[in-house]
Amino acid sequence: MAEIGYEDFLKVDVRVGEVVRAEPFPEARKPAIRLWVDFGGEIGVRKSSAQITKHYVPEALVGRQVLAVVNFPPRQIGPFMSEVLVLGLPDEAGEVVLIGPDHRVPSGGRMH
Repeated sequence: MAEIGYEDFLKVDVRVGEVVRAEPFPEARKPAIRLWVDFGGEIGVRKSSAQITKHYVPEALVGRQVLAVVNFPPRQIGPFMSEVLVLGLPDEAGEVVLIGPDHRVPSGGRMH
């Protein structure tokens, strides 16, 4: 893996937001959930598609805080425009487990 400088790290804008809406995404090629994440006043609500159906159901995601990259360009996923990349880690089977703070923090806070 190539080393990067601190300036490179600062280019990636990772923020915390609260899932305010979640619903199944049956049109996706791989099972996914559509998310609407509120990052607070400066950024607002942004949409994301996440392949997280092995560990999560839409109803249980509302109110959960997650980390996401907010400065990637939007990406069309089927009929849905994904605006942020919600972050996760693979479990032993390679299924995504979401990353979020273990204590509540203000929405929009930048990771550092």
